Amino acid sequence: MKNNLFKIFLLAGGILLNLGCQEEEFLKEVPLDFYSPENSFITAGNFEAALTDLYARVRAIQSVDGGAAIYSEVLGTDIAFNARLATDRMGSYAVGLTPQGDIPRQHWIRWYKIIGNANTIIARTTISNITDAQKKQFAAEAKLFRAYAYHKLVHLYGGVPLILDEVTTPKTNFTRASKDDVLKQIIADASDAAASLPNVDVAKDGKLNKAVANHLLAETYIAVKDYDKAIAAATEVIEKSNLKLMTDRFGSLRTQPGDVYYDLFRVGNQNRKAGNLEAIWVIQYELDVIGGVLTSAGSSMNNLERVVVPAVGSMSDPDGKAAMEGGLSQSTLNCGGRGVSFVQPTNYWTYEIWGLDPKKDNRKVASTDIRTSPFNIVRDFIYTNPTSPKYNGKSLIDFPAPNWIAQSWRWYPFPSKVTTPGQHPIGVIQDPVKLILKSSAGATFRDMYMIRLAETILLRAEAHLLKGNIAAATSDINIVRNRAKATPVTTAEVTLDYILDERARELIFEEDRRVTLSRMGKLVERSKKYNTLSGPTIQPFHALFPIPFSEIEANKDAKLEQNPGY
Repeated sequence: MKNNLFKIFLLAGGILLNLGCQEEEFLKEVPLDFYSPENSFITAGNFEAALTDLYARVRAIQSVDGGAAIYSEVLGTDIAFNARLATDRMGSYAVGLTPQGDIPRQHWIRWYKIIGNANTIIARTTISNITDAQKKQFAAEAKLFRAYAYHKLVHLYGGVPLILDEVTTPKTNFTRASKDDVLKQIIADASDAAASLPNVDVAKDGKLNKAVANHLLAETYIAVKDYDKAIAAATEVIEKSNLKLMTDRFGSLRTQPGDVYYDLFRVGNQNRKAGNLEAIWVIQYELDVIGGVLTSAGSSMNNLERVVVPAVGSMSDPDGKAAMEGGLSQSTLNCGGRGVSFVQPTNYWTYEIWGLDPKKDNRKVASTDIRTSPFNIVRDFIYTNPTSPKYNGKSLIDFPAPNWIAQSWRWYPFPSKVTTPGQHPIGVIQDPVKLILKSSAGATFRDMYMIRLAETILLRAEAHLLKGNIAAATSDINIVRNRAKATPVTTAEVTLDYILDERARELIFEEDRRVTLSRMGKLVERSKKYNTLSGPTIQPFHALFPIPFSEIEANKDAKLEQNPGY
């Protein structure tokens, strides 16, 4: 009996001793009834779900669900101004760009949320039980998201807090890293991604891939003036990634009138499964699919149609009758969908870069460049109301509407890439025969490019030019111009400003124009020169956004330096 009691005491003592040695592990709380980082990163599926959230967050920014704050990517730059002349929506830098304003706050919190979530994924890969190959893949994908977010932040704000670890407790002592250090981190993260992610031709549609990483590396190497590495990274994308510019008609409307540039922006044509070999990163909208977006909630889609297309449905003819049949917008190239006239292209984009005079009739453009064809830039509106017999089928420009004369924002030339004429989903069509749209229309119902090969080619041209090889820069620009059937540029014409002109011709409402201009040191100069609304209000210090005052105020244990001028 004593022997048995002794054994029991020994066993109990051992248990207590073991528990004492593992006290921290014993007391660690792992939630069982709600999700937390401790129980959400166990399986490969958990990591896939966390990465899907990052794609959704980028999609939300691309969808402009932050409203005018996010459209500051183009508003107030050389390519676009607020059609309604509102000062708060980058019509005035003094009014719209302040530390207390929504524009700098929205960009800051959205990109830092992506960084924070990416850091959690990266940290959790190191302690999970998934395979080493999965750890490498998931970490690389998250690092590329982090790199892309810092790419946006560093060119908008300059040096920003560099957060590379998972933040698990409240922190109020952030300080700004130098711009150089942020750029170095982008290169480090993008390099890891380029080494670990699959090629674009085997990656799933919409997924980050090696070409995205190399494109970002090329852009960042230009920013740090390492032009040889920029050229090498761009060449990896252009020549070694099974990518090519589309030169023949393809996709959903290939048998209808149009051209290959028009085809790039038609419904269903953005991904490799549609035969598109120049798309590098495409935001997926998955129309009417659970987890995607719904036709009945157009605000969930990309709102380019709504804000860029003019409000032609609001116009009246010279006799006071509605310009459109039923006074409503139509799913046609003539109308452009259901626009409300918020973001209007500047005369620089509408006329100057095409060699046109805004004071002359430019409906019959004498240019071989297909990007300015009637399919790709709508330069006139035709009255469609059959109850207006004097004007039905006639031109707005020839017979100006009184309310257009009074308020020119009701119609202006616009790029057709922002809309889907004849391809709006049935859920937003009121009359399928006449293609009259419901009030719930207004989204651009197609997948959206984040990066396209033409941009990479123009990046390499920029690197060649800055290195001093103007002939190579000219050759690259002409790759893009040749596809557009435009007159080849000569070496005597090639400058940084010319490259920006070519980017505007090719990439309007695709590239983040503000980031491009900021990276190239051209934002203030070109906005002042070409934006007649906000140009007179821009000052040199507006080259960077202010640090949001709310972030400075909350950071109570360290000084978060404000940018000069604010």
